[in-house]
Amino acid sequence: MPESLLSPGVVSRVSSVLQRDVKQFGKQFLFDRKEETCWNSDQGSSQWITLEFPHKVCVSEIHLQFQGGFSSRSCVLQGCLKEGDLVKIAEFYPEDNNALQRFDVPEHCAEKLRLCFPNSTDFFGRIVVYHLDVLGGKN
Repeated sequence: MPESLLSPGVVSRVSSVLQRDVKQFGKQFLFDRKEETCWNSDQGSSQWITLEFPHKVCVSEIHLQFQGGFSSRSCVLQGCLKEGDLVKIAEFYPEDNNALQRFDVPEHCAEKLRLCFPNSTDFFGRIVVYHLDVLGGKN
């Protein structure tokens, strides 16, 4: 049974935050499990979220909840070991709605993951994510 790989030791980074207002729209809201908070990117194409794990993990599922109208037409999951170059693990196609969506990915072991959103459904390229979880096993 896959378990959440997001622990206090995971370091997260995002491509941007709406108007640099991290107190209201920062990356910390990706993981707080509150329905009223979210990460909101600034405008621009190809937004992303990077996760660096303190040890190697084997990823099997991604859970994402977008705000409808601010999702991505496709998502590219990349991964690598600490000092390696990111390589494509999977590509999936979320629906443009508010539902929690689950995506199976080919199991891949990595220490760093990047979730790329190359084409937003928003005209200005903004992405809004209410929930992100990465499931799998620790290696």
